[in-house]
Amino acid sequence: MTKKAFNNRVKIIFNEYEKLIRRKNIKLPTKNGIIERYKYPILTAAHTPPFWRYDFNYESNPFLLERMGINSTFNAGAVEYNGKILLIVRVEGVDRKSFFAIAESNNGIDNFRFWDYPIELPETSDPDVNVYDMRITKHDDGWYYGLFCTERKDPSAPRIDTSSAIAQCGIVRTKDFKTWERLPDLITRSPQQRNVVLHPEFVDGKYAFYTRPQDGFIDTGSGGGIGWGLSESMNPARIDHETIIDDRVYHTIKEVKNGLGPAPIKTEKGWLHLAHGVRNTAAGLRYVLYLFLTDLNDPTKVIARPGGYFMAPEGEERVGDVSNVLFSNGWVARPNGNVFIYYASSDTRLHVATSTLDKLIDYVLHTPGDGLRSALCVKQRIDLIRKNLSILKK
Repeated sequence: MTKKAFNNRVKIIFNEYEKLIRRKNIKLPTKNGIIERYKYPILTAAHTPPFWRYDFNYESNPFLLERMGINSTFNAGAVEYNGKILLIVRVEGVDRKSFFAIAESNNGIDNFRFWDYPIELPETSDPDVNVYDMRITKHDDGWYYGLFCTERKDPSAPRIDTSSAIAQCGIVRTKDFKTWERLPDLITRSPQQRNVVLHPEFVDGKYAFYTRPQDGFIDTGSGGGIGWGLSESMNPARIDHETIIDDRVYHTIKEVKNGLGPAPIKTEKGWLHLAHGVRNTAAGLRYVLYLFLTDLNDPTKVIARPGGYFMAPEGEERVGDVSNVLFSNGWVARPNGNVFIYYASSDTRLHVATSTLDKLIDYVLHTPGDGLRSALCVKQRIDLIRKNLSILKK
C-alpha cells in the first residue's frame, strides 16, 4: 500500500467511525407500555476508537492492519455525572481479556463516545486475570464505588485444567472517574462471589451489600440467590453473615441462578431492584431481567415481586457470543422521573431502554406474582379476562 493510499484509508476509517458515533437513535413503538426500546445498539465493538485498534504509523503498519482487535462492548455500569451519562463499559478484546472504559453521552440515548484511554485499574498483590461487570454506586459517604468481578485461575485445579477459576468481588472508588483507588477484595465466607452490589445508604451505620454466594465458578451449588450482608468498613470490606433475600425457585425464570443488576433506586414506595434470572433450556441457559421492590426501612424485606420477566432478548438481541442473554448492571433515574436502563444482549453489544419511575412502580405493585403452578397461573389470567370482558361489554 502506498503512503497516499494508506492516508486515504485512514480518512475512510475515521469518517465511518464518526458517522456511526453521530447516528441518531430511533425510539421503537412500545410493546407492553412499560418500556421503549431503541432501534440501534448504543455501543458495539465498532464504537471503540480506531486508535485503540489500529497502528496508524505507516512505517510499522504499511498494510494498515488492526493490531489489537475488539470483540465486544457490554455489561456497563451507569451514572449521571456533571449533567452527562457515563457508562463504565466492559470491553473485551479479541484476546478474551476484558477491561473497563468510560463512554459518555449528553442525552443517554445516542452519540456515546469513549474517552481516549481505558481505565488503568490498579491491581492487588494477587493480580486479576480478568475483570468485568462493574456496578457503580454513589454512596452516602461521598465516594463513587465500583464493584466488579475479579477472576483468577483456581490454584487448586490440576495443571492440565486450564478453565477452572475463582470469582470474587473487586472494589475501587473514585470521585472524578479519572483517578481510581483499589481497595481489598470483598471478604465473605462463600467460596465464590458474583454480581455483588453496594447499597447506596448506610444501614445501621454499616455498609450494606447485595451478594450472590456460590460454590463454583459457574454452578451456584448450595449457594445462589440474591444475598445481603453488612460490613463495618469498605477498607477492608468483610461480611461475616449472608442472608438470602431473593432465592432461586423451581420452574421459574430464576430456577438456575439469579443476581442483582445495578444498585437499587430509592422511591417513595420502596427500593426498586433490577435483577437477572437464569433458567435452563434445550438450547442452553436463558438470561432475562426482572424487577422487585423492597421495604424502604428494611431493604431485606421484599414487598412486591411481579411474576415472570420484565425484559427478555428479542430479535437480533438473541444472537451473539453467548446467545439468548440479556444482562444489566447499569441504570440511571433522572430528576424528571425518566429511567434509562442499559442492558447488554448476548454478551456482544449494549442497548438502552427507557421508562419512568411511575410506570415501573405501577408495574411492580400491580402485576400478579408468580402462581408457581399452572392451575393458579390460569386462574390469575381468567380473573383478568373476566374483568376485561365485563368492562368491554358495557
